[in-house]
Amino acid sequence: MTAPLSRHRRALAIPAGLAVAASLAFLPGTPAAATPAAEAAPSTAADATSLSYVVNVASRHRPSASVRRAIAKAGGTIVTSYDRIGVIVVHSANPDFAKTVRKVRGVQSAGATRTAPLPSAATTDTGAPQVLGGEELAAAKASSAKAEGQDPLESLQWDLPAIKADKAHEKSLGSRKVTVAVIDTGVDDTHPDIAPNFDRQASVNCVAGKPDTTDGAWRPSAAESPHGTHVAGEIAAAKNGIGMTGVAPGVKVAGIKVSNPDGFFYTEAVVCGFMWAAEHGVDVTNNSYYTDPWYFNCKDDPDQKALVEAVSRASRYAERKGAVNVAAAGNENYDLTSDEITDPSSPNDTTPGDRTVDPSKCLDIPTQLPGVVTVAATGAKGLKSSFSNHGRGVIDIAAPGGDSTAYQTPEPPATSGLILGTLPGGKWGYMAGTSMASPHVAGVAALIKSTHPYASPAMVKALLYAEADATACTNPYDIDGDGKVDAVCEGPKNRNGFYGWGMADALDAVTW
Repeated sequence: MTAPLSRHRRALAIPAGLAVAASLAFLPGTPAAATPAAEAAPSTAADATSLSYVVNVASRHRPSASVRRAIAKAGGTIVTSYDRIGVIVVHSANPDFAKTVRKVRGVQSAGATRTAPLPSAATTDTGAPQVLGGEELAAAKASSAKAEGQDPLESLQWDLPAIKADKAHEKSLGSRKVTVAVIDTGVDDTHPDIAPNFDRQASVNCVAGKPDTTDGAWRPSAAESPHGTHVAGEIAAAKNGIGMTGVAPGVKVAGIKVSNPDGFFYTEAVVCGFMWAAEHGVDVTNNSYYTDPWYFNCKDDPDQKALVEAVSRASRYAERKGAVNVAAAGNENYDLTSDEITDPSSPNDTTPGDRTVDPSKCLDIPTQLPGVVTVAATGAKGLKSSFSNHGRGVIDIAAPGGDSTAYQTPEPPATSGLILGTLPGGKWGYMAGTSMASPHVAGVAALIKSTHPYASPAMVKALLYAEADATACTNPYDIDGDGKVDAVCEGPKNRNGFYGWGMADALDAVTW
């Protein structure tokens, strides 16, 4: 099955009433973001032609002297080494670097993490969120004033009652001993809805593949995507009488920035993000992205195989250290259990071209990695969002991610079928996508961890699935009403391709 696809999954910016494309909509009339300044790169003559690589070796030991010598001999410079998982990040201008070091004894796999030289020079084309205007703010505040205990913008958040979060908050807001890390484009911790719950000690900039702990390095610049800030608010916007309310407004939230200024989530940054979360007491990670430049990473390609291995090692390590990893399923209306998918987007940092892949062998990472909670999106009517990827045995759970109001209209006083979230600069706005569904599940997982502080990641996941509200397949699924089936759901009520175990349930998370 083929769907039109733009560069990133990140989030859908859907004007109210506009028919949603099955892809991560680069919307008609929505200008691409201006190209931001390039990242600072090490000042060596080779940088103009250098690529970044991961070299995977045996874990729990420093790279052997022979491997280090081989890397240097092949023209590589070690940037950092994650010895606990055996992943080395290397820069090299030698186009044969990976091929050369793969032959070295002790090297298990190696591959380029990108196809464009450092630094990348792409633009972001995800569109802009709908910023909440003054009149909408005033109307929402007037409506919420009639509802005791609600934050001013909570009346616009149809997604909270959809997962019973409003009822859950009457019992618990979550524990401040629980931290959710937003592995994303960065988080504006100065936002009044985020600042009260922000965990600075667990926040970092991982864009270069190694931690940058400079104060504020986790924040997005004015030219960068607001995506991570939106996600952070969905999870843990404080119930403080100022703006909106998060799913778990009493837990802490951290920002782990892994997206470079051009909007790419490269392997070395993602590995760094998981490792940082693992070593800093994070209980839940939210991953609303795919690892660039390959939408699907095929294990029969030596470069892509190395990327799968590196991110797998890092995500597994984070789980062993206590983190539940939650990820968005993707926005292309793909059936991830189909025999083949046409991927027109990869590699997205140079010149993409159509390729046919088997999604059981070519993986969207971290979404399809073992142990990761994979989240599909639903709209205001509780149906699979028009854009959400699906697939029996791949989708674990569903949560609100929004949809066009032309397809799924919320009950008043909510006016938009999209998801309200925080935006940099103290603003709020609407976005949609499985990127918005995943943080709802991350928030529910945080509430479970708050209720059961000694629960292992396996137990948190088991409770997450057991407490989900079983949701039967939607068949036939004709979301746009044109008489044609838009996707096929397979499986029983409590384990199917659209909704997995069902809709996430925040109330059960604080009562079981």
